Amino acid sequence: MLYRKSVENNLSVCPECDHHFRIDADERTRQLCDPGSFEPLWEDLKPVDPLEFVDLKPYARRLVDERNKSGHSDAVVCGKGFIKGRGVVLCCMNHRFMMGSMGSVVGEKIARAIDLALETDRPLVIVSCSGGARMQESALSLMQMAKTSAALARLDDAGGLFISILTDPTTGGVTASFAMLGDVILAEPKALIGFAGPRVIANTVRQALPEGFQTSEHLLSKGFVDRVVHRRDLRSEISRLIDYADK
Repeated sequence: MLYRKSVENNLSVCPECDHHFRIDADERTRQLCDPGSFEPLWEDLKPVDPLEFVDLKPYARRLVDERNKSGHSDAVVCGKGFIKGRGVVLCCMNHRFMMGSMGSVVGEKIARAIDLALETDRPLVIVSCSGGARMQESALSLMQMAKTSAALARLDDAGGLFISILTDPTTGGVTASFAMLGDVILAEPKALIGFAGPRVIANTVRQALPEGFQTSEHLLSKGFVDRVVHRRDLRSEISRLIDYADK
C-alpha cells in the first residue's frame, strides 16, 4: 500500500520498488518544463468521424466521452516551453485519451510541432505513450505515420535536433513512425516498447517469448534505444543533450 501524496511527490514513481506509473500529458509537461513556461498550442483542433465508425459505441460519442474524461480535445498536447532554460518544442502523448492512439489530429499536431521547431530553430522533444494508430479512423490514421516521418525528414535535412522519449507503453504505428526516428532515443525504465503487443505476437508465432523482450532495457541491449533514464533525471538529460548538440 502506498500513500498517493508520497507517490506524487516522487514524480509518480513508486518510492518502494521504483515502478514508473503512467502519467497524463498535463503532468508530463509540468514535470519536464520550467514552472509556468509551457505554452500549449493548437488545442482547438478536434477529430471528426468521416467513416461514421461504430464499435461498442459510435466513434463520435466516444470522442465526446474521451474529451470529458481527459480534459483535452485529442491524445497529444503540443506547445513551446523551457527545460532548464533551454527553449524547446514539446509534444506529450496522453494515455487518458483513447490510450494515446494516433489519429488525424495527433498526426497534424505533431507535424505542426515539427514545422515549428524548424521555423524557430528549437529542439523538438516528443514523449510517446500510445497504443498505436487509431483504428476508428482507418487509413486516415495510418497516413499519419508517413506524414510525421516526412516532416521529421525535413527537420533532419535542416540539421534540427529531435529527442524522442519512450514511455510505457509505446506500441503500434507510433513505434513504427516518429517514436523511433529520434536523433537520440531515451526510454523510461521497464517501459513496454514494440510494434505488436507480446500476447499478439505469442498467439501469432505460437511459441513462448523471452521474458522482458519488449522492455526498455532489452531494447537498449539490442541498440534500439540510446539510454534508459529514470524520470527524475529526464530534465537534466534533455538539457545536457541540447547543450551537446549546440557545440
